Amino acid sequence: MSAGQTSSQGSMSARGPGARPRSVAVIGAGVSGLAAAWYVKQALPDATVTVFEGSPRLGGKLALGEVGGVQVDLGAESILNRRPEAVDLARAVGLADDIVHPATASASVWSRGELVPMPKGHLMGVPGDPGVLAGLLSPAGLRRAEAGPALPSRSVLRVQAETDDIAVGAYVAETFGREVVDRLVEPLLGGVYAGHADEISLRAAVPALVPAYESGEPLDEAVSKILAAQSAAANPKPVFAGVRGGVGRFPAALTESCESAGVTIRRETMVRGLTRTADGWRLVSGPVPAPSAHEADAVIVAVPGAPASRLLKDVAPVAAADLAGIEYASVALATFVFDDASLPAGSGFLVPPADGRFIKASTFSSVKWSWLAESGKTVVRASVGRHRETADLHQEDADLAASALADLRIALGAPDALGEPVDWHVQRWGGGLPQYAVGHVARVERIRSAVAAQPGLAVCGAAYDGVGIAACVASALRAAREISAGPA
Repeated sequence: MSAGQTSSQGSMSARGPGARPRSVAVIGAGVSGLAAAWYVKQALPDATVTVFEGSPRLGGKLALGEVGGVQVDLGAESILNRRPEAVDLARAVGLADDIVHPATASASVWSRGELVPMPKGHLMGVPGDPGVLAGLLSPAGLRRAEAGPALPSRSVLRVQAETDDIAVGAYVAETFGREVVDRLVEPLLGGVYAGHADEISLRAAVPALVPAYESGEPLDEAVSKILAAQSAAANPKPVFAGVRGGVGRFPAALTESCESAGVTIRRETMVRGLTRTADGWRLVSGPVPAPSAHEADAVIVAVPGAPASRLLKDVAPVAAADLAGIEYASVALATFVFDDASLPAGSGFLVPPADGRFIKASTFSSVKWSWLAESGKTVVRASVGRHRETADLHQEDADLAASALADLRIALGAPDALGEPVDWHVQRWGGGLPQYAVGHVARVERIRSAVAAQPGLAVCGAAYDGVGIAACVASALRAAREISAGPA
């Protein structure tokens, strides 16, 4: 399409209100955008579906790379298996035979200089029986946890009145004591969001505990009931799944399936403008002096908060303002490959920020995933970076890798532990993880309400209902259903 040219594929007004779109544009080709395009094409096989991606690479925060002759994930390496959307979609796009589960579910916490086995019987660090935290907590911390499981008066808690929400850390600390937060809740939430327990929303991050929060039921009793229900489930599923060869294969398979179905994917095509027309929507891309335009009946915005805000500022200003308020954390992943190194049992460890370590978690990837063990190499990952804590990320790659490796050796108990890697890689994800601050659920409700007021417009991605792959795919499915609905 030449500069200033407009392509048009259908008219909403000509077909009447509520009609199914004949053309759909998806902005963003991370896993959310690709999944949304796939779902739309399945629901509307005759529709023209076009995906616009500003970078040359597809897949967003899912990526593969070769380190030391081994193909590894450079982004997320597991999928939550207890919700079905992502694993079901992976099967649908040809990965059914390659869905695998971790070889071990055990992990540790590197706390006060020791690798302590991760306690059992907790929900995101909140115990059903505080006694399970013995060994991780100090004697005083354990006594505090055991003494105060009953929910305190809501007047004591720091509740955000307009949303009736509270930070996970504040809620748990008032109930079980600060040490439970510092030693277990904080590293667990940090592993998911790279954020801080005292800022992350209970309603968004641990919704299973909201009924106890609202009713005043003691937390230990509520957690015990939740864990018992999970245990009683017939044939309980493994918590996580992976893909042989790396989860980074998922967006590649999804891309191939989309293109085979007739979806057009435009790489290196940054959409910088979105406006409503009499017939639907106009997307503007390309340089300012020579813009290109594309018209569509419906649009799904599947990019992070800041670019989504810019796109929606004229068409859905309330949504744009709320999206602009979502903060993001930047992280880096250092991957090390060794010819032969001895690792403890388990899948890795989390690190409490209170200990002031450089890394915040480590995964013993070749222990966790059998397909990596088959390479004959030892693969270890370490993650660095938390929300608003970017000083460590300013290091050069070699220095960051050296600092991470030094922490790994200390955690394993010897300066010469692991030996020298045959290769290493540092992958940076700037602004990679949205922060679900207190009030996030209400924020998302406002965004979706404002977007829904614009026919033929939907949003999806990690900024809304969960940062993991499964949540992103579920978000994409929801957006695709909203766009595809309507009389034929």
